[in-house]
Amino acid sequence: MDYSEAVAIKINKIQIENFLPDIGIEQTRKDIFDGLKRKDKAISSKFFYDERGSDLFEQITYLPEYYPTRTEKIILNDLQLDFLSSFTNLNIIEIGSGDPSKISLLLNKIPKTNQSGLNYIPIDISASAIEYSGKKLIELFPQISIYGLVADFTKQLNIIPQKSNRMFCFLGSTIGNFTPEQADKFMLDMSKIVKQDEYFLLGFDNIKDIKILEKAYNEEQGITAKFNLNVLNVINKITETNFNTSDFRHIAFYNKHKNRIEMHLEALKEVKITSKHFINDIIIKKGERIHTENSHKFDKTIIERLANKAKFHVENVFTDKNNWFSVALLKKD
Repeated sequence: MDYSEAVAIKINKIQIENFLPDIGIEQTRKDIFDGLKRKDKAISSKFFYDERGSDLFEQITYLPEYYPTRTEKIILNDLQLDFLSSFTNLNIIEIGSGDPSKISLLLNKIPKTNQSGLNYIPIDISASAIEYSGKKLIELFPQISIYGLVADFTKQLNIIPQKSNRMFCFLGSTIGNFTPEQADKFMLDMSKIVKQDEYFLLGFDNIKDIKILEKAYNEEQGITAKFNLNVLNVINKITETNFNTSDFRHIAFYNKHKNRIEMHLEALKEVKITSKHFINDIIIKKGERIHTENSHKFDKTIIERLANKAKFHVENVFTDKNNWFSVALLKKD
């Protein structure tokens, strides 16, 4: 699906509607240009997940060094969520979807007799990611219906359907990609969407030994490097720029002062980036970096503070035996 094309498609029981044109492709291009012309250059991590990016990330999740996905899956698999089986017409809304193996663990907890009335509503900026995960879920759960929303969830939460019996999910510690200020704003925005007594399930990567963290983002096979570099290909598609991935290298390290892993792309030579959509050319000097992702790490105190500021009650925080990852179950006060 073209990024700027307002279309709806239907594949079997999968319906996908594109709301990105409501933002406007020109505004998106301007946001990208503004990030690249800054002194501290940056590209938003929301642009990682085109079809190739989704495939590379799935490969990353199976790497021995990359603990977050398999650890979160262990927690999700062991969760006792009795309310999931009590609804006959449940609407599960997943923000920043992409990995169907996680949501499938929750769907497995729903009796088959109740699955026929279940609606799964994934929201993601990548139509291909929604289509990819949707097809896999329909194979596993042929009774469910899927209504995918292609949207920027940092700006378009208002498109979430006003239905009853809703449960919200924001897994994978995607909230860690926000700055603390952005995370507070996102939670406050969600607080306006989530109704009283509705549940909100979030994943958080915990603070831990720096060696474990840095190894997870600098694994031996170099798939994370390919994943990071691929964001340049995505930007080329959107802005018609001339980025060449061979002109950059992947950098990832832990910033202990901000409790976060940072990912960057470092220029191996001076490059000039041009686009008919940009006001001026972008000059990136040799050794200059483009900041592509933050992955903030959390503990229970930070999680509770984040939730309480947005008027969510923390029902429980589930962790693994090593306390490497947390899944928090919140409820709207």
